[in-house]
Amino acid sequence: MSFPAEMPADPTALAKFGRLEVIAKLLVEGYQMGQHKSPYKGSSIEFVEHRQYYPGDEVRHIDWRVYGKTGKYYIKEFEDETNLRCYLLLDASGSMGYAGRTISKYDYARQLAAALGYLLLHQRDAVGAITFDTQVRDRLDPSSKPQNFSQLIQILESRKTGHESSLGKVFSEITPTLKRRSLLVILSDCFDKLDLLRSALNQFRHQKHEVILFHIIAPEEREFPFSKPTQFRSLERNGHRVLADPHRLRQHYLAQFEEFCQALKHHVGSVGADYYQLVTSDPYQTAFGAYLNSRSTRR
Repeated sequence: MSFPAEMPADPTALAKFGRLEVIAKLLVEGYQMGQHKSPYKGSSIEFVEHRQYYPGDEVRHIDWRVYGKTGKYYIKEFEDETNLRCYLLLDASGSMGYAGRTISKYDYARQLAAALGYLLLHQRDAVGAITFDTQVRDRLDPSSKPQNFSQLIQILESRKTGHESSLGKVFSEITPTLKRRSLLVILSDCFDKLDLLRSALNQFRHQKHEVILFHIIAPEEREFPFSKPTQFRSLERNGHRVLADPHRLRQHYLAQFEEFCQALKHHVGSVGADYYQLVTSDPYQTAFGAYLNSRSTRR
């Protein structure tokens, strides 16, 4: 495969290269990163601490001495000799399908997910993915095997948007299925009740997962550039339509949207997770920089 001498910075222009596999390699090609020490615990080298036993944990890791003293099951956790384990959590709800003057929020998010997946595997980290709307639609558990990238691409290219979203509910259901500490990278426009979302993120953090949330928005959502009477159509509620005068709505809408973004940022930060807002016109290097910054500050 040959690559252009200079990679396009515009995500919409980059999308013209076609398949996600090609785009991911275009974004990551030549991007060198040193090995990092894993902050996670697995099952291989040095004992670190105990945690409560959960159904599905390996029985051989139960500390029977502790059971003899307390009558409760606890698991020994060890220092991991492997690198990072990461789940890419991709919102595939209908609102992510919005496209204005740029590519859709969903296309932006899945191109970024593909690139992050390629970057992680290039570092010999384990990467997996979960797509969701009101429920989990696809799941690929983390693996550092090269063939995992092909499976990741297949999921990202085949999954379409269309349903409503329920981040808080879905994340609460995912939490007990995550058996090892992981990095959870969420790519979503976050249209959900923020108190439920905060509660679910807090569950992730309580289980000691590291969380990075990329809040994906379109330029029109931030700017509301509409001027003439416009028919707005819901992308989630069976095409529900409303005819409105943007001039009358603009000031109120912009204030409400800014309030929503600030509240979201506050809720995410309050549970110890990292928040980054990305506009679909932003070059992916912005997301890479945010990701690397988050990783470096948590080592």
